[in-house]
Amino acid sequence: MTVKSIWLRRIHKWVGLIIGLQFLVWAISGAAMALISMDEVSGGAKAEPAAAVALPSASNWPNIQRQLAGEPVTALSLRPFPGRHAWLVTSPSGQRLFDAASGEPVVVDRNLASAIAGAGHPERAWPTRVTSLNELTLAVREHELPIWRVDFADDKASSYYVSGTTGELLERRNDSWRWWDFFWMLHNMDYAERTSFNHPLIIIVGFAMAWLAATGFWLLFRTMWRHDFAWLRQTRRSDRPKASTL
Repeated sequence: MTVKSIWLRRIHKWVGLIIGLQFLVWAISGAAMALISMDEVSGGAKAEPAAAVALPSASNWPNIQRQLAGEPVTALSLRPFPGRHAWLVTSPSGQRLFDAASGEPVVVDRNLASAIAGAGHPERAWPTRVTSLNELTLAVREHELPIWRVDFADDKASSYYVSGTTGELLERRNDSWRWWDFFWMLHNMDYAERTSFNHPLIIIVGFAMAWLAATGFWLLFRTMWRHDFAWLRQTRRSDRPKASTL
């Protein structure tokens, strides 16, 4: 064996150890994600529909138009809130909520966010803590601020997230989701954002696996099979007829 082959075997072994450990992490994290209930990951059971509230009339729409100051309305939807409805008006300057009964602006404050989250809880539990997020966290990484985080003291350690703009219940997170998200991080090797397979680290590992396979085949033919088939060559030589001597 040449000096080059010796160093190649040493590098191959260390790279193989690193890649092998990553394969073990992939296997464990993949199995864990498969074992965790996806229903629980998505938030578990949902709350029963609230009692119907009479739909408001559009008599207060002129009041809303005056507050829009002539801005064109690009989208309009009626949103149910606890005990009332609100118009979600979209204009070039953004989205705003207006009480459907009075036409007055609706601000999604701490109390309203708490009521929205409590109405969305399957046990109608009362929140223990309501926090305004100053920055996006992993739980709401795909949304936009402002967002309220509403925590519950249930057996799942649930945290609900309510949009401070539209009053929409954005996400329902719990311990099952947190564990699943942790194993997802290990699986896709995105230790910062946990969102993508297309990042430099996993690409490097992919090329390392390709290099490991290529050098493994080279070493297989270069060092192993030559000695493994030596007995076959010896057998063939021994089976050759010997020349007779007179």
